[in-house]
Amino acid sequence: MTYVFDSSPLWTLFQNYYRRRFPSLWQRFDDLVVNGDIVSTREVLREVEDGPIESLREWAAQNGELFTTPNADEGAFVAQIYAVQHFQQNIELQKILKGGDVADPFVIAKAAVTECTVVTMEQLKPNAVKIPNICDHFGIPCMTLEDFMETEGWEF
Repeated sequence: MTYVFDSSPLWTLFQNYYRRRFPSLWQRFDDLVVNGDIVSTREVLREVEDGPIESLREWAAQNGELFTTPNADEGAFVAQIYAVQHFQQNIELQKILKGGDVADPFVIAKAAVTECTVVTMEQLKPNAVKIPNICDHFGIPCMTLEDFMETEGWEF
């Protein structure tokens, strides 16, 4: 299975699972990255680069191939997402006004086009415009970081 990672599970991993304390977790994670089973988007990379976690920024710089530029099919799917009026609220007003990063639709689009599973820390909530809600609407598999670890059979 291939997973498209949002920035939130990456932040969680790098904030809570230190490489020196969880070497077997990181070996498994790194193996999935090397094998191409974990992918992401350029927009997630931008969020990571603007984020507060130095070790994640360094790791992202060393794994740049993981963060691909959206292709035409992904761009078309982003347009499908925002064709649903309710999902237009996904772009926060502050991001529009200040030019902030908006990775969510690109993460979803990559998963849709490549038939992968989204990994995010967001939760499905009634009437929300979060990643799990949009994935649910379009029938795209979506899971949390813990679900990802369970799916991979990781126990530590």
